[in-house]
Amino acid sequence: MTIPFADRHIGLNADDVTTMLKTVGYDSLEALMGEAVPSAIRTTALDLPAAASEQEAAAELRALAADNRPAEPMIGLGYHGTITPAVIRRNVLEDPSWYTAYTPYQPEISQGRLEALINFQTVVADLSGLPTANASLLDEGTAAAEAMTLVRRANRKASGPFVVDADSLPQTIAVVRTRAEAMGIEVVVADLTDGLPDGELSGLLVSYPGASGRIVDPRPLVDAAHGRDALVVVASDLLALTLLEAPGELGADVVIGSSQRFGVPLFYGGPHAGFMAVAAGLERHLPGRLVGVSVDVEGRPAYRLALQTREQHIRRDKATSNICTAQVLLAVVASMYAVYHGPDGLAAIATEVNEKARGLAASLSAGGVEVVHEQFFDTVLTRVPGRAADVVAAAREGGAHLRLVDDDHVGISVGESATPASLEAVLEAFGVSRLEDEPAASLPADLRRATPYLTHAVFSTHRTETRMLRYLRRLSDRDYALDLGMIPLGSCTMKLNATTEMEPISLPGFADLHPFAPAEDAGGYRRLVADLEGWLAEVTGYDKVSIQPNAGSQGELAGLLAIRGFHRANGDEGRTVCLIPSSAHGTNAASAVMAGMKVVVVKATENGSVDLDDLRAQCEAHHDDLAAIMVTYPSTHGVYEDTIKDLCAIVHDHGGQVYVDGANLNALLGYARPGEFGGDVSHLNLHKTFCIPHGGGGPGVGPIGVRAHLAPYLPSHPMHPEPEKREGIGPISAAPYGSTGILPISWAYVRMMGPDGLTRATASAVLAANYVAKRLGEHFPVLYRGEDGLVAHECILDVRAITKETGVTVDDVAKRLIDYGFHAPTMSFPVAGTLMVEPTESEDLGEIDRFCDAMIAIKGEIDRVAAGEWTAEDSPLRNAPHTTRAIVDKWERPYDREIGAFPAGLDPDKYWPPVARIDQAYGDRNLVCSCPPPEAFAEATDG
Repeated sequence: MTIPFADRHIGLNADDVTTMLKTVGYDSLEALMGEAVPSAIRTTALDLPAAASEQEAAAELRALAADNRPAEPMIGLGYHGTITPAVIRRNVLEDPSWYTAYTPYQPEISQGRLEALINFQTVVADLSGLPTANASLLDEGTAAAEAMTLVRRANRKASGPFVVDADSLPQTIAVVRTRAEAMGIEVVVADLTDGLPDGELSGLLVSYPGASGRIVDPRPLVDAAHGRDALVVVASDLLALTLLEAPGELGADVVIGSSQRFGVPLFYGGPHAGFMAVAAGLERHLPGRLVGVSVDVEGRPAYRLALQTREQHIRRDKATSNICTAQVLLAVVASMYAVYHGPDGLAAIATEVNEKARGLAASLSAGGVEVVHEQFFDTVLTRVPGRAADVVAAAREGGAHLRLVDDDHVGISVGESATPASLEAVLEAFGVSRLEDEPAASLPADLRRATPYLTHAVFSTHRTETRMLRYLRRLSDRDYALDLGMIPLGSCTMKLNATTEMEPISLPGFADLHPFAPAEDAGGYRRLVADLEGWLAEVTGYDKVSIQPNAGSQGELAGLLAIRGFHRANGDEGRTVCLIPSSAHGTNAASAVMAGMKVVVVKATENGSVDLDDLRAQCEAHHDDLAAIMVTYPSTHGVYEDTIKDLCAIVHDHGGQVYVDGANLNALLGYARPGEFGGDVSHLNLHKTFCIPHGGGGPGVGPIGVRAHLAPYLPSHPMHPEPEKREGIGPISAAPYGSTGILPISWAYVRMMGPDGLTRATASAVLAANYVAKRLGEHFPVLYRGEDGLVAHECILDVRAITKETGVTVDDVAKRLIDYGFHAPTMSFPVAGTLMVEPTESEDLGEIDRFCDAMIAIKGEIDRVAAGEWTAEDSPLRNAPHTTRAIVDKWERPYDREIGAFPAGLDPDKYWPPVARIDQAYGDRNLVCSCPPPEAFAEATDG
């Protein structure tokens, strides 16, 4: 008999459940959930298809993939055919040691991922010609929108509109307009052929090359913009920049784009790592993640996230961006593509692409077809009066997707994957033959690359597959991911990403489809999206779902824009106040500001719940301008609040809408639906509840569900395959369906779990959290509980009194957990000086007990500090984590080596951190965000 997938996904067997229930004090899961979840919000059973077996779900997904028709992707517009080296696909994209890792907030156990990201930053910085690049953004469109706000924020002298080159990618223009409209920024899209439009401008976005393929020297525009005190953003192409001069050398202040064509599959639009690099003086305005180099206490260079004070949970409504994630997994793929090929290999690929494009242009011209631009890199724009649709249709029949620009123009973009057969099919579609003569040059002579790039040794060392394989393995061994053990992070739901869920993303039908391919060639994806949107609507109680937002932060923005659109349509343009509880995640406040709203904080009671008296007062004070409240449920403190329906009613009575943040949906699924208990809109984190892996800090997907009255204000897209979704509030993400390529993961999860499995997963997660709270509560006070004494799917352990008494901090506990073989829980969120623990439903009792035993042992070590046996400074807690170097060096500490290195006993499989505790402040004072010279590591090793 085949074991149901739910029994593979849920870590607790029947005996585990019985033992844990006894500890918690309940007879059954039903009794536990009956007590924990308020009866007022309990819902009926989920109406979903019965659970499929792993084999059945895999077969269904193969059939869906087969119903897509990728063809040779020659549409362009920022998405290109590429070849993912098999060693990278298998050992990064498909390797759980990379895709199950968490955001590197604990840098000592994230050194491999951080090195890969600093490689990425170096690639972007070198090719863009600017000194500092971040660790990736969500896609090219949102990178351009972030650049718009960056230059306006950084340049106080400038005023006026943000001017956008009309030859920019159409989806980029649309995303910029969506963002600008909400923030009250005027955007002017202009043909820059004859220079800048008259008047003031706050910034300029120039495309180099343009969406049409044309290459224009940006220097006159850059100089003119600088002459008017404006900063210049250049949207560019990393592969083109191996042959074209770096935008930074041409005067650009900011360079943005996508790294997709560096080995990342098309994925029908994403996930792909956008990039941004900035000139000196702008690095502290960079949105998203930035990896820097610091030192550890042993004097060795070590990587860590830099400038952490920019984080949203610290700056809240003063944050410069709401993005709290990146596209780490995809940035790693792109960086390793550069490492594997090196500068010579990349230039050779780019040269071959350009040669193929030049060959097409020459053959077309010789055959009587007008080629519009003489200077281009990979994209040929043709003029075929009245014939464009016929040419595109003929090429499709021949196996190539081309771009239908309008009735008279066809665009052809050549990628790395283009074959002689696909090039022949294109020529046949135009009715011409291949020209064998040497085609004319198409790159401007005065813009040919002169600036060297990728000179660091890492880009010339790993050319053989053997070297590359070992490099990837060495880096992954330096990290701690779910393949090693439990990651008990509260609010982050680090649970199983099952292999059966992950495998389909590599199927060619899912991996190789261009996002703007004809709708009839994406039948499988459209059915998958429709299924998933319907299932998500069912489990949340909403009427409509949009899958477009490609991160939780983007989902927040989309939901708030829907509320804003609803109020404006009703003539309530003055409703601009967004109430946010003091305990909320910081992205809530940042998203509200980006949606054009004013943040007003609502107090919390002593037990962490929203203070309804203060809520009523704020609603009364803002009766005429209240737009919404953003509330997380269960609360950010990990508690089911009995008053959630009252909260919703109060806000509705004052004309506001209720945004229920779906970050904690893993505690509701099958037991309560936000759309039923009062929510008007929610975003869902598919990388939490629905098993898309965190990937070291991305990818993520943040779809939103809405009640019917908000449905007209869901994200639209000017190039959406569904015509009815082309007009509306505008796109949130660059691709019509966002990060479509990873949706098969969540589809498979829901399909294999079925309604009963999803419900049992919720109960198992709640049981695990209450078991942890029970076992650890007598050692570390549990900060918040519901009136029934229960927590939801996570609990907060309070270390503040311990710190006051002994000097031992949450940092000490977190780093000491590494010695015990664990990733730390969430530190100091939502309350400073605490640890938020979420065991999830995927861990078995043995692993949960191992974690509890480690925490109890650490409390024993704290007690020894309290008793005066050790000082905090000389304790194993403050010296954690212990490295092999610390163990073999001269030992002068007041505790045995074994206590330091093997606190849980000798273990042949012990995880050894590659560096000791990192000096965070040093890294911010001495900001280095690209590959350090090898000598830095050699000196540290020798010393």
